[in-house]
Amino acid sequence: MARFIFVTGGVVSSLGKGIASASLGALLQARGYKVLLRKLEPYINVDPGTMNPFQHGEVFVTEDGAETDLDLGHYERFTGVNTTCFDAISTGRIYSDVIANERRGDYLGATVQVIPHVTDAIKGAILKNTGEVDFAICEIGGTVGDIEGLPFLEAIRQLRNDLGYRNSLYVHLTLVPYIPTAGELKTKPTQHSVQELQSKGIQPDILLCRSDRPIGVEERRKLALFCNVKPECVIEALDVATIYQVPISYHEQGLDSEVCKHFGLEAKTAPDLAIWERIVETVTRPEGDVTIGVVGKYTGLLDAYKSLHQALIHGGIANKVNVNIEWIDADQLENGSKVALMERLSPLHGILVPGGFGERGSRGKIAAIQYAREHKIPYFGVCFGLQMAVLEALRNMGGFADANSSEFGSTSMPAIALMTEWIKGDIVQKYFPGEDLGGTMRLGTYECHLTPGSKAYEIYKSSVISERHRHRYEVNTTYLKELEKCGLYVVGTTADGLLPEIAERKDHPWFVAVQFHPEFKSRPFKPHPLFTSFIEAAINQNRLI
Repeated sequence: MARFIFVTGGVVSSLGKGIASASLGALLQARGYKVLLRKLEPYINVDPGTMNPFQHGEVFVTEDGAETDLDLGHYERFTGVNTTCFDAISTGRIYSDVIANERRGDYLGATVQVIPHVTDAIKGAILKNTGEVDFAICEIGGTVGDIEGLPFLEAIRQLRNDLGYRNSLYVHLTLVPYIPTAGELKTKPTQHSVQELQSKGIQPDILLCRSDRPIGVEERRKLALFCNVKPECVIEALDVATIYQVPISYHEQGLDSEVCKHFGLEAKTAPDLAIWERIVETVTRPEGDVTIGVVGKYTGLLDAYKSLHQALIHGGIANKVNVNIEWIDADQLENGSKVALMERLSPLHGILVPGGFGERGSRGKIAAIQYAREHKIPYFGVCFGLQMAVLEALRNMGGFADANSSEFGSTSMPAIALMTEWIKGDIVQKYFPGEDLGGTMRLGTYECHLTPGSKAYEIYKSSVISERHRHRYEVNTTYLKELEKCGLYVVGTTADGLLPEIAERKDHPWFVAVQFHPEFKSRPFKPHPLFTSFIEAAINQNRLI
């Protein structure tokens, strides 16, 4: 039977519950246990797929095609365990299920209420498919006191009674701020946060106290006394040089030891953290630097590119260099002069255009791609970055000024066109304009077949790969011959050979664009080969400058 760990947060958001949960999972893995991580989100959206990236950050896509919160990306990067659609639970999804059950008559005419019907549905989602793991770590989104989070807190309160004390653990992440004018750390925010949690019937077993400086013995004693936890269960969550140092820091503070003690699993040996120590050593003591420009439309909120950011860092880890990322607003390139464009892009050792939606910023992205092509700067296109590379080639090299994407409106030359039918496994999936937007894209893992002798084949060292997708528009195969005349060749297609997946240039040191999202499968201990190769090309470019 799985043991359940519930991670809640207090005081303010963005303290790092996702990193804390992922790091605890990594520590338990290092002790030889099998873990599963799950996110419970209080928002009413069924999933974040239609949410604005400026509000919510990136949409992480699982192998089985679920659009989820970005924290699932942290879970996968720290543990290497692929998450599934069952690991992303939102209020919207719970209520959708409850309402569907009610309409079918499953509740036998009973009045449907938050307790027990909604809380039972949440408990069922938490417990689902956990029979083969030793630990299920469940992170509750938001902060204690948020009205929308109350059903989730009530559900995990009930689960303590259902599972028993020895099979459940409450971890509460909170803030211990330093007040410069007073010259001291303040414990009162944490005390109030724990009191709020206690008012919901939940007594935390472990406190993770986020702070920018060490917490003194007196402050720990006060926290233990007023929050009703053992002094050794007041764990510092200090700022570190890299997020990949967090598992090491938590282990040094005794987090995994206290978790094992709670469950009666006190280990005789310490976990093997050598892999994390090597990663931290590489990140904090690199052998060189490269600068990568990411030209996007959501650069005002870097969480919108969380997995991409980390995948670039992983490429740096593989090459033992530090990756400096210049976040470039595509709108600025679109509206600037050619001189301004050169000033912005010429110092870069590599240019990457990430995924995105809509016409805004597209001309700036195309200008960046043209610059990379003409000046032989390594270029990496991801999803939308492939589509813009196609438009750049046709417009600037093929003489097709009208080449466009049907996503942007009516066009006489839809080089990028709406995909209305595709195959996943043995199932034909269809989308009709005007239908619901949520969950109707080509989502999840699909096979891609590579052309032998291509750069992509050389990078992957395989003729068949699988990658995760999230898009609705495709390269129109009608124009493939025109693209080849422009020097852009399709070297990767879907298994049926109908849809282009990878395009590259033979007349360029490194110019690769893909329709999928390789960043979702990159890990610090197993960097994605495309990012590894891209950073290697950037290193070579740095030597040329």
